[in-house]
Amino acid sequence: MDYCAVVVAAGKSERFKSSVNKLLYRLPNGIPVIDNALKLFREDKDCKQIVVVTNNDTITYLANNRACGKESYCQGGSSRSESVFNGLMAVMYDKVLVHDGARCYLLKEDLEKLKQTLQTENGAILVRDETDTVKKVENGYIVSTIDRECLKRALTPQGFNTDDLLAAYKKAFKNDFRPTDEASVMEKYGDIKIKCVNSQGHNNKITTLEDIKEIN
Repeated sequence: MDYCAVVVAAGKSERFKSSVNKLLYRLPNGIPVIDNALKLFREDKDCKQIVVVTNNDTITYLANNRACGKESYCQGGSSRSESVFNGLMAVMYDKVLVHDGARCYLLKEDLEKLKQTLQTENGAILVRDETDTVKKVENGYIVSTIDRECLKRALTPQGFNTDDLLAAYKKAFKNDFRPTDEASVMEKYGDIKIKCVNSQGHNNKITTLEDIKEIN
């Protein structure tokens, strides 16, 4: 399956608490976060195009250390949804996988399973089971306990038909809806079922320095 990867890496890293941009922070293996996040897409022969949506510092770094000819870069927007939309406008393939640049622990097995699912589904995302007890709270007080058996944590990549996702984003912006992930915009404005693919890996988003872990 030929596809484009849109990697969203335009956050301000305000909670990372480091003098170094989160995306350029070197992991214990010596590789910057953004390079580790891009690694599988750079190596995947099915990935024909990579669009990195990011800031000036990261664009300068990537342009000076370009790993492959299929990469291009564009500026992020004022929100994640605007950044994704900017990236989608540059996509040249029918299928797109949107991935968070701060999720640098994606496993090859998870990527392959997601791609395989998209061979027969119009939309699919990586998810993880919810293992904590989740409470519904109003005004600081517990209202109820939510059955975690029906809950999943949404991860990335999230894959869709490019035209469908772009059309859904246009409708969202027209109605002043700012989604936090691609599944939510497709739930509201797309007429498809979205398949959940359970992740076998860590794949957490790096938000603080404590989220950094060793990579084998």
